[in-house]
Amino acid sequence: QVQLVESGGGLVQAGDSLRLSCADSGRTFSSYAMGWFRQAPGKEREFVAAISWSGNTEYYTDSVKGRFTISRDNAENTVYLQMNSLKPEDTAVYYCAAARSSARYPIPAAYDYWGQGTQVTVSS
Repeated sequence: QVQLVESGGGLVQAGDSLRLSCADSGRTFSSYAMGWFRQAPGKEREFVAAISWSGNTEYYTDSVKGRFTISRDNAENTVYLQMNSLKPEDTAVYYCAAARSSARYPIPAAYDYWGQGTQVTVSS
């Protein structure tokens, strides 16, 4: 069983940085690809970044390339999202998710488990 808990969200100013964490209390974390999604009010949930189970492959949506970095520590059952140069348009609830395969990484339906989300608000 995978149980995901996000943390690290908050209110920051444009240009600031935040690091989100997502911890899994289960024992199978290292066998899952992990993704980060976000959802702004009135908008659909959108893909942000994903990482393979080994950590060797990373995927990003174009709007965050060069600013966000996804990483994972399988020994700590945790995936991270380092967010730099934050913009007001990055404001959303951020969710981490686990998938048995990274083949369809940008698609929310490809993920089997989700965290409860953490709010990120970027003021201008």
